[in-house]
Amino acid sequence: MASVAVEYCGTACAEPKLSENAAAEENGTRFRKKAHELEPQCSHEEHVLDKELMKPGKVAGTERLDKGYMQYGCSHYRRRCRIRAPCCNEIFSCRHCHNDAKNSISIEQKLRHDIPRHSVEKVICSLCDTEQEVQQVCKNCGVCMGRYFCGVCKLFDDDTSKEQYHCNGCGICRIGGSKNFFHCNKCGCCYSALLKTSHPCVERAMHQDCPVCFEYLFESRNDVIALPCGHTIHKACLEEMQEHYQYACPICSKSVCDMSKVWEKFDLEIAATPMPPYCENKMVWILCNDCGRNSEVKYHVVAHKCPHCKSYNTRQTRGLGR
Repeated sequence: MASVAVEYCGTACAEPKLSENAAAEENGTRFRKKAHELEPQCSHEEHVLDKELMKPGKVAGTERLDKGYMQYGCSHYRRRCRIRAPCCNEIFSCRHCHNDAKNSISIEQKLRHDIPRHSVEKVICSLCDTEQEVQQVCKNCGVCMGRYFCGVCKLFDDDTSKEQYHCNGCGICRIGGSKNFFHCNKCGCCYSALLKTSHPCVERAMHQDCPVCFEYLFESRNDVIALPCGHTIHKACLEEMQEHYQYACPICSKSVCDMSKVWEKFDLEIAATPMPPYCENKMVWILCNDCGRNSEVKYHVVAHKCPHCKSYNTRQTRGLGR
C-alpha cells in the first residue's frame, strides 16, 4: 500500500495481527508516498536563499544574513520572523500556531477559524521587530528570515534539511525533495517517483477526511497511507485498526493487505465445522468486497467464500431458503 505523507515520511504498515484462530502474513504490495505538506508555495522547485545574497557586499554579507540562524521559531518551524494573521490581525509564530490557538476548545465555536495561508501579507522580523511586506530578507536589519522561502505560500524555514519544495499542482509546499516526487493530477497530490506507473489512482484521493479520525488529509501533518484500493487514511489510524483485527478499507471494504493466509485458516475452520442436516443445502447470495462480484454459494455459519477470487471478505445479500 502506498504511503502519502504530509509533514514527515511514512513507513510501511505493520503485518496483520490475528486472533488465536487465524494468523495472517501480509505479503501485499505496499507503496509509499512521502510527499509531506508544509505550507503552500510556488512551483515544483526548491526556494532557497539566493546565492547572490551570500556574496560579499550583498546586503551585509553572510554574517548579517545568518544572524540568529536556527535560534528562533516555534515547534513547527525554525524561522526568524512571525506572521500577522490577515483574518484576526493578531501575530503568531506560524499558521499552525494560529490554527491551534484559534481552534482551541476554550474559543467560542462560532469564532474558531483557520488562517488563509496564501493571504498573509505582513511579517515581523524576530530580531528587530520590524513589520514589513512578505520578503526573505528583513528590510531593516538585513537578516535572512528563512533560508527556505516561498513567496506564494508565505513560508519561511531555516531547516532546509527537510528538502522543501513547492508543487504547483498541490498549491502548497511539501518536503522530501522535488526530484523524489511527482504530482498526480487525478489524485490531486504528490506521490513517490517510484509509483509513477503503479500507484492506485482515485480522483482527488487526498482531498477528503480520514475515514477514522476525520482530519482533512490534504493538509494533515501526519503520515497518510494510500491503500491498494486507492483510498487514503492516516498511517496511525490504519495501524490502530490492525491492532483491533480490522483489515478492510473503511470506505469500500476491500482488503488492505494480502489475506491469503487468513483465508486458508478459514478453509480449515469451515471444514472442521459441519452444518446441521437442515442447513446443508441452503443457498445464499453473497457480494465479494474484494472483487465486487455476486455469487450463489452454500450457507455456512462461519463465513462465505467467493468462488471467483477465493476471498472470505464477503457479505450476504439475500438467502434463497432452500
